[in-house]
Amino acid sequence: MLVYNIADFGAVRDSGGLATNAISQAIAAAAEAGGGTVYVPAGTYRTGAIQLASNIELHLSPGAVLSFSPDLADYPLVEARWEGVKRQVYSPCVFGSGLHNVSITGSGKLDGNGQSWWDLFQNRREELPYPRPTLIGFYDCTRVTLKDLNLVNSPSWTVNPVLCTNVTIDNLSILNPADSPNTDGINPESCRNVRISNCNIDVGDDCIAIKAGTEDTADRVACENITIVNCTMIHGHGGVVLGSEMSGDIRNVTISNCVFKQTDRGIRLKSRRGRGGIVEDIRISNIVMEDVICPFILNLYYFCGPRGKEKYVWDKNPYPVTEETPQFRRIHFSDITARNVHAAAGFLYGLAEQFISEITFANIDISMAENAVPGRPAMMAGIEDMMRRGFYLGNVREISFRQVTIENHEGPAFYVENGEEVEFTGCHSKRTAQAEQLVERVAVSPSSVQV
Repeated sequence: MLVYNIADFGAVRDSGGLATNAISQAIAAAAEAGGGTVYVPAGTYRTGAIQLASNIELHLSPGAVLSFSPDLADYPLVEARWEGVKRQVYSPCVFGSGLHNVSITGSGKLDGNGQSWWDLFQNRREELPYPRPTLIGFYDCTRVTLKDLNLVNSPSWTVNPVLCTNVTIDNLSILNPADSPNTDGINPESCRNVRISNCNIDVGDDCIAIKAGTEDTADRVACENITIVNCTMIHGHGGVVLGSEMSGDIRNVTISNCVFKQTDRGIRLKSRRGRGGIVEDIRISNIVMEDVICPFILNLYYFCGPRGKEKYVWDKNPYPVTEETPQFRRIHFSDITARNVHAAAGFLYGLAEQFISEITFANIDISMAENAVPGRPAMMAGIEDMMRRGFYLGNVREISFRQVTIENHEGPAFYVENGEEVEFTGCHSKRTAQAEQLVERVAVSPSSVQV
């Protein structure tokens, strides 16, 4: 194996000087030889954006730190996606486009030094003409591996493969401050065959978000065949989130053996009129959640983002079903425990013209917090803060609850508004003054609820 030590190309540890050229030269030498390992020895190396090449492994040894410059001039513009739209952005700290067989490995650290970027975004956005860098961004690449890394202080999203195939993400530690803006953990976008495992993610936004472009994305490409297993997720706005950018479809996703703690929401699916696309064939199992606002959210009236406040998005009257109408179907939850839940046990709300359908909950145990803090389970117009509520269902069809227990809730365990073929088998309400009121239903249009 050919190894190219960045020190041999002029990188000086702990010097404070930029090592960008030395790292680039090492990558170029490895690429010219047909591939190899670019080795970062122990020490801190200041650098601007790094662009990888095919058949390259960037390996950070224990004690190695790539500390990224806060200077905008050190990040050339590249073409990628941002919020689903192809456009120019500041280069990711580590970037690759159109590559094959590329890896970043080792127990060293990538430090994005995001504080100055966060300040620009929050307080001086006029000085930020292009979207902030992601920490690791790959665009249109095949066979990408990220393994054993420590990733901290990302300027924005931390890991963002776009239009990539065969992506392996294993044993990453991702840490961004809980109040840092839009510092998602891992966001595969319009990717195929993605495996995320054994990661610890503590960030300022969604821990993992699966995306597939918006209605403004020219090429509709699905995000599909995604596995997420053995991960711990802390803080952030959601444990695992699907959407709201899902116009190219999201399908064939499994999420299992994970722990969510203080992630605001647990499993969260979100979209709205205008997006189109389908989220389908999703299976979530063996999850433990603690101290979340709401464990399960499926919301087709999500109002954030461009045009999200228009009447077309928030109006609860039915509209014609067109290619702009999003759909959630065939989503299955099983063997999940949630403790110290604040707002609601679950929130499912489909469109008046396109019900959420074919959803199952099996072997679910939810306990509401004694000292619950009121909150809104979903970002949509027309709902108020909730506290210790059960499942809130609106515009749903073919929903099955089997062996679901809700403890210490207020009001009915299941509130069904405009539901068809909603079934309850072996469900229980514990430690509540309304134990006899398991289900309350409101028929806005003809419905069939079976208990």
